[in-house]
Parts: sequence; structure tokens; C-alpha cells
Amino acid sequence: MILLSFGHGYSAQALARLLPPDWEVIGTTRRAEKADALRADGLTARLFPGDDLRDDLARATHILISAGPGPEGDPVLAALRDEIAGVAGDKAWIGYLSTTGVYGDHQGGWVDETTPLTPSTERGKARVAAEAAWQNLAAETGAPLHIFRLAGIYGPGRGPFAKVRRGTARRIIKPGQVFSRIHVDDIAQVLWASMTRPNPGAIYNLCDDEAAPPEDVIAYAAELLGLPTPPAIPIDQAEMSPMARSFYAESKRVSNKRIKEDLGVTLRYPDYRVGLQALLAAEATD
Repeated sequence: MILLSFGHGYSAQALARLLPPDWEVIGTTRRAEKADALRADGLTARLFPGDDLRDDLARATHILISAGPGPEGDPVLAALRDEIAGVAGDKAWIGYLSTTGVYGDHQGGWVDETTPLTPSTERGKARVAAEAAWQNLAAETGAPLHIFRLAGIYGPGRGPFAKVRRGTARRIIKPGQVFSRIHVDDIAQVLWASMTRPNPGAIYNLCDDEAAPPEDVIAYAAELLGLPTPPAIPIDQAEMSPMARSFYAESKRVSNKRIKEDLGVTLRYPDYRVGLQALLAAEATD
């Protein structure tokens, strides 16, 4: 089996670690130094854009797209749509990593995979367009496309502990605000479950069981570290980048029922408390 992974970053790397040892992984990156790091991990690395990927596209049995959309839309389709269309129908599985941002703001209400897509941010709108572009290709070619809508990703190296330790963490307060999250290792196991039981056309939400206010996560991280709870700052008084503020423009609870019922997934980290405890325990053993 051969996985061709476009934009081989944090989530894709977690999947690669989970694959059986007889799999070959071809990962693309934009930077030469990142390509060297991928090779050091035993992967075949390609520069994209730059390298000729036609042979890799022909050889791959599975394709994963993690690269986000840019000004040109989906960068993989912008560069390689014709080449992909020529081979897509022969693949065993194609996965596209999207975001729960496609659902927009639901003021803390529940969404599932059947909820209409009403994004309120430019990033969310770009993801809706990219999903549609891949779905159009699948309709034309019979490609076995699967779409995965990811909640906020955390895991090793991506947690609140560093900011809490530095004393730079803040609890931004917006009444009623909740986010869904997903540990990167649970992303990997959902992708692998889908690869072992493909269902072309399927869409899956990837999140844990408990959408929670972001200030609660920061407070719990401080509690685990035995440090003071970071200060609470009302959102209208907080200094935030436009991107950071855009995350607070949407509040929703995301259902993960489908990954459990259709793929038989049991989450390793069903809520942020279990996830943060595991991250801290792993730090202690490093």
C-alpha cells in the first residue's frame, strides 16, 4: 500500500505513525528543510509545488489531502486536477481534511454532517468551496472521496501548557462560547478506520465528546500544573489578532456520532481533561 499525502503536516504525520510497517508514505511539503525532516523519519519526500508527481499519483493506492485552500482555491486541484482526474477512479481511498468551520455559527447549538453549510469566516467559505471542488471531481471520475471535518486540533507540542508555564495564557471570556476539539491521535485512528472500511462519498465530523468553553481548558491546564489560574479577560477588552478573534465568531457543539456508529471508533481522548492529562504524563516520561 502507498499513501500519497499532500501537505504532510501534523495530522498526516500522526496517521503515518499508525500505518503498518509495510506501507510506503510519500509526503509533500513546500520547504526543502521540511523535506529533509520527512526523509529522516523514513518517508519519501516531495516538494509541492516543484517536483513532478505524476508517477507518485499513478503508484499511490491512497491519497490524503491536508493542504488548505489559498487564493487559487484548493492548491492540489489548482496544480494537478487533470492528472488526478486521470487516476482518481482507480484509487482505494481518497481523504480530504476540512474543518468544522464550514458549519458557521450556531450560538452553541448542535451540528452534524447533515447541517447546512453556512460559514461566517473567509477561511470557512474557502473550505466549503474546496470541499465542493473535490466532490465535483469525485462525481466526474468515481473517485472514492471521503471528507473529514476537523474540530480544533491539539496533541503533543500543541497544547496550553507552554503558555501557562510562561505566564502568557489568558482566559478570554465570551459568555456562551464553546469549541469542539480533537486529539491528533484520534484524528489518525479515524482516518485509519476509514481507510480499512472505505465508504465513498462519506463525510465525517472529527471531534471529542465535550464541546467546552476555552477558558475552562486553560484553567484545567493550570490546575494540572499546580500554577495559578490565568486571568480572565472579557473578549471586548482582549487584544487579539484578527485570526484569533475569528475563532470566537462561531460557537457550536459538533456531533461525533457518525465516526462511532459507522467506523466503530472509540476515542482515546473523549474530552479535553483526559487529553491534557495524557499530554502531561507523556512530558514526564520524555
